[in-house]
Amino acid sequence: MARILAIDYGKKRTGLAVTDPLQLIASGLTTVATHDLIPYLKKYLAQEAVELFLIGEPKNLDGGATHATPLVVECIRILEKNFPQVPVKKVDERFTSKMAFQTMIDSGLKKKDRQNKGLVDEISATIILQEYLQNK
Repeated sequence: MARILAIDYGKKRTGLAVTDPLQLIASGLTTVATHDLIPYLKKYLAQEAVELFLIGEPKNLDGGATHATPLVVECIRILEKNFPQVPVKKVDERFTSKMAFQTMIDSGLKKKDRQNKGLVDEISATIILQEYLQNK
């Protein structure tokens, strides 16, 4: 089986998480500068089989679009252009950043480590992926 790769897309940084080949476990992969996302994914997909991209869809509490929604829509367009063989699925990402931060607190990370926004993005992508696997 191929992996599922989750994307927590941001204007500056993008968090990534992947499943194991059996699609049982979600693990943080890395955080990349957003302008390096496509080259990173090209290199990754040359080494690993990926059957699905999950991308976090930012929504307000009422379910409406946020200021970040157009950025995600553009990212999806770029993903579909560069990787036409890999479908892209949007998933609700409300509260994932807060959940990621709480996860960092619960795991005992020091305050300085919790200020690492890249780590928050990677954990957010992992949460998006884990929730998808649980509801699949």
